[in-house]
Amino acid sequence: MADASFLHFNRKPTRPVSVGGVKIGGGAPVSVQTMTNADPHDAAALSAQIARSAAVGADIVRLTVPDIEAARVFGAARRSSPVPLVADIHFDWNLAIAALENGADALRLNPGNIGGAENVRAVARAAAKRRIPIRIGVNGGSLEADLTAKYGSAVPEALVESALRHAALLEAEDFRDIVISVKASDVPRTLAAYRLLSAKTGYPLHLGVTEAGTLVPGIVRSSVALGALLMEGIGDTIRVSLTDLPEKEVRAGVELLRSIGLRAPGASIVSCPTCGRTKVDLFKAASEVENALEGYYIANPSAPRPNVAVMGCVVNGPGEAKHADIALCGGNGCFIAFSKGRRLPGTVAEQDAAATVLSLVKSFGGAGCA
Repeated sequence: MADASFLHFNRKPTRPVSVGGVKIGGGAPVSVQTMTNADPHDAAALSAQIARSAAVGADIVRLTVPDIEAARVFGAARRSSPVPLVADIHFDWNLAIAALENGADALRLNPGNIGGAENVRAVARAAAKRRIPIRIGVNGGSLEADLTAKYGSAVPEALVESALRHAALLEAEDFRDIVISVKASDVPRTLAAYRLLSAKTGYPLHLGVTEAGTLVPGIVRSSVALGALLMEGIGDTIRVSLTDLPEKEVRAGVELLRSIGLRAPGASIVSCPTCGRTKVDLFKAASEVENALEGYYIANPSAPRPNVAVMGCVVNGPGEAKHADIALCGGNGCFIAFSKGRRLPGTVAEQDAAATVLSLVKSFGGAGCA
């Protein structure tokens, strides 16, 4: 990774809370979150998404809990989850209680839409008893009617007023293990809302652009907004919302943090864009190599990170191999492998590309790779 010393900046101090074993705020590392989109009644599908998300770097995963059966399934998923789980609750305070009873590490709700002060009091007491934090999640598309009438639309001031109003309901019950988000669907409103909120509160902030879109536009919008805020010292946990798989949200979030020096670097991989000379499935091979190394470095954060090249053909491949620590160069349906500038004997089948690179990485710097 290039020297990122110019990216060092001061983060705003915020009140710390704990979501399971993950600390948010109080100077803790910025965490990455995602949300499952599998059927909330399918424990196996949820657990599979959670496991895949954790494998690529998710620190926290959120699940929707739309009914009591989903709360029971939440409990099953929680028992097998490698990371803390947040229960996403709307309208029915009983579901918040059920989620807490089924092991939720945090709740995401708006206290103003669960049915009056007594219901807020019940949820706050149940969460406080278990030392479980509550995230107040305000979105531009679900702003209260009176605030829409007051401001004319979901302007930043309206989002912030909504968030602080909800926080006051919890504070009235002496509950302060609070995280707040104020997500808009475009970059300018998101930036303005979080800047305003950060100036008005010391609670930790969950950053995100809601309804950011499909893979490419969603990543671009989220990176612009979240990157700018993080470099201003604003934000304690993030979600890159995409109309895609949860693990892709996680990968985007992790890379965003790496790009500004807020998370340790991952695998150092270069790969060519391919052309008509390519006779291997380089897209698949490069992706599998990257995924294998990501998983390895998550499990072994102190392992050496040699430079890896995955090239499609003999035009640039051998040259890159001389500069890379480990390289695969595509041939006719197979690869040739290099380690420390030396070609290794034999060839590598396409399906063995990731395993071969992982083996070479594991032995890199040791007794040798020949």
